[in-house]
Amino acid sequence: MGKPTGFLEYERKSTPYRSPAKRMKSWDEFSEVLSENELRDQGARCMDCGIPFCQTGQATPKGSMGCPVYNLIPEWNDLVYRGKWKEALHRLHKTNNFPEFTGRVCPAPCEGSCVLGINEPPVAIKSIEQAIIDRGFEEGWVVPEPPEKRTGKTVGIVGSGPAGLAAAAQLNRAGHSVTVYERADRIGGLLTYGIPNMKLDKSIVQRRVDILAAEGIEFVTNTEVGKDIPADELRKKHDALVLAGGATTPRDLPVDGREYKGIHFAMDFLHADTKSLLDSERNNGDQKDSDQSSDQSNGQHKLTSRKRGSYISAKGKNVIVIGGGDTGTDCVSTSLRHGCKSLTQFEILPKPPAARSGNNPWPEWPNIYKLDYGQEEARQKFGDDPRRYEIMTKKFTDDGKGNVKELHTVQIKWEAGENGRMAPKEVPGSEKVWKADLVLLAMGFLGPENPVLDQLGVERDERSNAKAEHEVYTTSVDGVFAAGDMRRGQSLIVWAINEGRGVARECDRWLMGSTELP
Repeated sequence: MGKPTGFLEYERKSTPYRSPAKRMKSWDEFSEVLSENELRDQGARCMDCGIPFCQTGQATPKGSMGCPVYNLIPEWNDLVYRGKWKEALHRLHKTNNFPEFTGRVCPAPCEGSCVLGINEPPVAIKSIEQAIIDRGFEEGWVVPEPPEKRTGKTVGIVGSGPAGLAAAAQLNRAGHSVTVYERADRIGGLLTYGIPNMKLDKSIVQRRVDILAAEGIEFVTNTEVGKDIPADELRKKHDALVLAGGATTPRDLPVDGREYKGIHFAMDFLHADTKSLLDSERNNGDQKDSDQSSDQSNGQHKLTSRKRGSYISAKGKNVIVIGGGDTGTDCVSTSLRHGCKSLTQFEILPKPPAARSGNNPWPEWPNIYKLDYGQEEARQKFGDDPRRYEIMTKKFTDDGKGNVKELHTVQIKWEAGENGRMAPKEVPGSEKVWKADLVLLAMGFLGPENPVLDQLGVERDERSNAKAEHEVYTTSVDGVFAAGDMRRGQSLIVWAINEGRGVARECDRWLMGSTELP
């Protein structure tokens, strides 16, 4: 390493955020930048640890350990320390097609597995990653690199999220003619419509899409495969098909009163909000419940709006977010920017400990209590962390006109059953009623939607995902591959990129008999 004693000399300093009070007034990205000298010092903190657990990704029942795309982290940390930024960018792009996305929204399992993190704050890996790619764009080092020759083979990719885009980038690099099909009006999938603008500015997504298009990838929007184009027809059109449509069927809450107006799936709320921002900078009005519907027939779920670009406003409302993950946090932050009257977030699990527990050792992902950006903002506005733990919703009641008015809950505690599995048990006398004008369901996703898999006859696993082995990606239908959340279920963006790169490698091998893709 450039400075073997750096971890003894410098304290951790990660990408700073604008203060919660200031950033709540804006839809711009809330992250700021470290100076070059600060980044140099952070790169110097990377230890000569011998075994870099940070760059060896592994999925476990408790989360990811290390980087799923196997980023060469110690190498580019050292290059940043030595001021060799262009070389650092080259190392970063060897393993990660889209570091501008992971550098902003990845939870950084690499940092959870950093050797320095055993007894000190870990290296600020994520901050350095974002700084490298942002400098690459600023300096003009990131330019389109179309393939020198074409193979004559065509590949159709269903879905333009991180898995689909990574697969497209790699297959195009191999010389195949790639067409990406997206049902929304903009490319990016989750990157565009699932993550709020203040967390990932959509110009960052479009910048990369423009590069991919300049490299020869064709993008087809407003086209839902399985509906606008029959899936079997698309299979005949291309030499191979890659399914990367995500796990977009949301988990519902089947309790009394679920049908009342004002209860929405989180992704409907976030999608409509971002679309309104991009269409009109949110000047086209509040989307009323009478203007939208939620269709879940035949396993499908799709928000339809009769008012172009309108959104579901939280302004002046008592908002309750059910679900404690990243999507729930995004709903919290978005509601605050709308100007909600009150905000509470329900989490069914217990409150995490302040430090690693005995059954959560390094290098596992640290399951510890922390305030994410949305909870920081809520505390700034309302004085407290909005989360309430070990709480279960029992029913909704309305105002007599079909609009949700109240939410009834009960506290739970987790106890081991006869089989040893933990299960929730209601606490007698803990019932409570909450005011609720807007309820956002952010409880995760059950799996992919049905039409494409059904029309192609793709076999499913026990969780309803497309059945395909990791690192192989072949489905039960010849020439059809599956990757990302559509194959593995709801997961991280960095795992989607891992699978997009992997499915491209195996698709190329199937098409050509061999492959040079990593």
